[in-house]
Amino acid sequence: MNKRGSGILLHITSLPSNFGIGDLGPEANRFVDFLSRAGQKYWQVLPLNPTNPGAGNSPYNSSSAFAGNPLLISPALLQREGLLSDADLENSFDLQKSRVDYEAVTKFKDGLFQIAFQNFKNARQNFEEAFSDFCSRHSKWLEDYALFKALKMHFDQKSWMEWPEEIRDRQPNAMNSFSRQLGDKIEYEKFLQFIFFRQWVDLKRYCEDHSVEIIGDVPYYVSLDSADVWTNHRIFKLDENRHPTHIAGVPPDYFSETGQLWGNPVYRWDILKEEGYAWWIDRIDHNFKMYHRIRIDHFRGFVGYWEVPASEETAINGKWVKAPAEDFFNTIMKKNPSLPIIAEDLGVITDDVREIIKKFNFPGMKILLFAFDESLPRNSYAPHNHIQNCLIYTGTHDNNTARGWFEEEASEDMRNRLMQYIGREIRAEEIHLELIRMALKSVANMAIIPIQDVLGLGADAKMNRPGTANGNWKWKLTSGQITEPAIQQLRAMTEIYGRID
Repeated sequence: MNKRGSGILLHITSLPSNFGIGDLGPEANRFVDFLSRAGQKYWQVLPLNPTNPGAGNSPYNSSSAFAGNPLLISPALLQREGLLSDADLENSFDLQKSRVDYEAVTKFKDGLFQIAFQNFKNARQNFEEAFSDFCSRHSKWLEDYALFKALKMHFDQKSWMEWPEEIRDRQPNAMNSFSRQLGDKIEYEKFLQFIFFRQWVDLKRYCEDHSVEIIGDVPYYVSLDSADVWTNHRIFKLDENRHPTHIAGVPPDYFSETGQLWGNPVYRWDILKEEGYAWWIDRIDHNFKMYHRIRIDHFRGFVGYWEVPASEETAINGKWVKAPAEDFFNTIMKKNPSLPIIAEDLGVITDDVREIIKKFNFPGMKILLFAFDESLPRNSYAPHNHIQNCLIYTGTHDNNTARGWFEEEASEDMRNRLMQYIGREIRAEEIHLELIRMALKSVANMAIIPIQDVLGLGADAKMNRPGTANGNWKWKLTSGQITEPAIQQLRAMTEIYGRID
């Protein structure tokens, strides 16, 4: 973070694809080519963990903090490896679809993966060494995750808390019995993870060959119905029946009189500390093998978190609970004193959180869309108040696009302040360029621009609408949408503001 640079925020699912959803195949490489040609050093993605329809396909609500999302596997690359044929790919999706249909994509890809798995077993000798090596290197999480997924299928997708007590509580005899009984299904889940990480490693290497770093996203909490909680129940606040005693959320504020009740189980930091934070260290190590840098979502949870009794229907009756942030980060940094961690420090951040961020020199985040309220002169998101050790965004996946914000959300006062700040009147179709210039010329060492803002797209290109359960995470690019003029325009701005070496 001591050199100026910039990059693009685009989730893998939003890449162009003729298989209904962006994936790790040729279009991902083409996007890296675009980044390189436009002078961009970073590609920021959202979490790559498995998603599920019951959670609205959110990448922040997953069955595993370690596994990769099979929906991101490229059928084109499976074909190249001889695991699929031309005929298998004939019923692919319309290339120009601009929304992901998760139900249709899941059905389509599940069919392809079953064919690929059979072909994998038939040609096992061609993959045996690589597959065995993968399973060995990832055994710490892979064995339990694969069994968890097989058990979910066996028990009709019921939550692990509703499984028979002996397997819910991971009694050895039951674990061994189900492992034998579900052997082929377990092998299938391992196969999917093998393919996912094989394709991901190739993409990461392609990024490195083009001097592009990947910024990954790590949620602070994990999902209750996940392999992580089933496997590591001791580090979460659960009762004797494995149900949560307390759940996560945020307290009442200006936006919500009752706060937000997220439902994730909260950590037992006393147990984590006794165990040397082993689970978290494994998780961070795993993510640094996947990415060059990581952004930790809800970073303030390491310092203090809002804990609500599980019996409550709102977050009102929760309380703040301290977490051992300083001891935790001292512990993980003994192993690596210069971890490239980015702290998501948006929203209401207290002095104790700021102290930890400052002590460990973690860069925080600034959002331009938040800069133009009545506090503009002293607003920390406004460019004149930026510092070098931070990331400046026009907006994130949780915001409207720059144009959508200007047209639909910004008050007349906000628009007037923005134009006064710029020094001229602007039209809606210009706003994205003005905010990109503002971000790129900031003193912040790193600037990240959502691809929607590079292209000047409106509100229909929003990725997520916080507080809504359905209709999110579906937006994607179409082939050819990133044009040559857009590439040259972005490169010129990046160069003029000193973000190209």
